[in-house]
Amino acid sequence: MKKYNVTVNGSLYQVEVEEVKGEFATPVVAVAPAAPIASAKPVQPTQPVAPAASSTPAQAPAASPVASTADGAKVEAPMPGTIVKVLATKGATVKQGEVLFVLEAMKMENEIMAPADGTVVEINVTQGAAVNTGDILAVIG
Repeated sequence: MKKYNVTVNGSLYQVEVEEVKGEFATPVVAVAPAAPIASAKPVQPTQPVAPAASSTPAQAPAASPVASTADGAKVEAPMPGTIVKVLATKGATVKQGEVLFVLEAMKMENEIMAPADGTVVEINVTQGAAVNTGDILAVIG
């Protein structure tokens, strides 16, 4: 964990940030009280502070853009955005890591790749479609 001092709208906050490698977990919010800093105004949060985590933290469910089913692997949208390119076609054979879609979110293009080798069984979006987190974009069998 690394500690940082962050100023938001003139209010000073001390935050702890943990680097997560591999799959991303559902975010767990724990706000530590700010430590006094020389020559800084007292910290007064303007928003309610989340309760501190208990001494026995619960395991957060892992979020994954791919869900396996009996029908195949479902490729899900990792974030809300707009599909700007559909590179996959139904019935096409794809390899793991091959780009299937390009999703624009916050003016950035994100490549959505095949999670495994297989055949595209289903495509559920078209170019220009708006998607939400978790929407099923395709199924690979």
